[in-house]
Amino acid sequence: MAAPPAAPSLATRAIHADDVLTSAAPTDLPYIYSRHQAPSATRLEQILTSLLDGHATTYTSGLAAFHALLIHTNPKRLAMSECYHGCHALAAIFSRLTGMVKIPLDTPAADLLPGDLVHLETPLNPFGTASSIAVYASRAHAAGALLSVDATFAPPPLQNPFLHGADYVLHSATKYLGGHSDLLGGVLVTRDAATAGKLREERSYIGSVMGGLESWLGLRSVRTLELRVERQSASATRLAGWLHGLVGSDGVVGKVVKEVTHASLQVQEPWLVSQMPRGFGPVFAIRMGTREQAKTLPSRLRYFLHATSLGGVESLVEWRAMSDMTVDPTIVRVSVGCEAWEDLRDDLERGLREIAGMALG
Repeated sequence: MAAPPAAPSLATRAIHADDVLTSAAPTDLPYIYSRHQAPSATRLEQILTSLLDGHATTYTSGLAAFHALLIHTNPKRLAMSECYHGCHALAAIFSRLTGMVKIPLDTPAADLLPGDLVHLETPLNPFGTASSIAVYASRAHAAGALLSVDATFAPPPLQNPFLHGADYVLHSATKYLGGHSDLLGGVLVTRDAATAGKLREERSYIGSVMGGLESWLGLRSVRTLELRVERQSASATRLAGWLHGLVGSDGVVGKVVKEVTHASLQVQEPWLVSQMPRGFGPVFAIRMGTREQAKTLPSRLRYFLHATSLGGVESLVEWRAMSDMTVDPTIVRVSVGCEAWEDLRDDLERGLREIAGMALG
């Protein structure tokens, strides 16, 4: 007897969506008012539901998706530490309205309570380092708490948080799901269709429905998601490994680069390859010797544009303290695009050599 056909790849599902969408895709509200539901947004949610291994609901931004998560779960306590600074600002607003208390992400299971929400960002912005989803899921579930995972920096096919115990998965679609630096959006993914249906009902009255143009741009973008992300991740791994090998050396670059952080460098973690089997993410960070070196490096690069967003086909670099004052001012965040990694390597080396030759305190 012939073996059953293998499931189509992520790229095939995205490109030939008509052949793989099922009746389980979201169509729970009629097309009578675009704040409730519109064909382009529904279409995008159907495809994302197929690609993200869960039931997807789209929003106007990643923060809008996080806001929807807080409204839906209404936690009395939120366990959250290092993550996107916008989430901390939103949590502060939510706390002012509801009395929600923020506690450390690493709060022991014995100190968590039923109904708490544990929010983990992995890989972590701006460092590109990974945390074990399974560890946090086990800790949360032992106490009756929920785990949400912001997987923006490791979209499909790099990581599937549901396989490791996540209850909710969040993406800023502005980044890699969009992938062309021209749309603003967010996605919240759940394990079951009923919860997604409730989220879409609540979204109608929160008012954070994704617009028609953004939905159309998202439909265009997901067709190349796998191609873009695997190339970007592979190039980032090569660049981070190359720079890491120069740290502490007697060479010019080794004198100004003090540390490189990226999930690919966490080789000692036994769970890493299981959690991220197809790549370690397109973002890594460089810690320079001084604040002025970090501030100046972006202006010395040719192929890396100095900008605070990321996820597009072009490589970006940011002196992170410019947009997030809580980050060490010697940190430079690198978001790798789809250019040849050798060109990016040569550009970084040229820029770092210039920095080394300057009198920057």
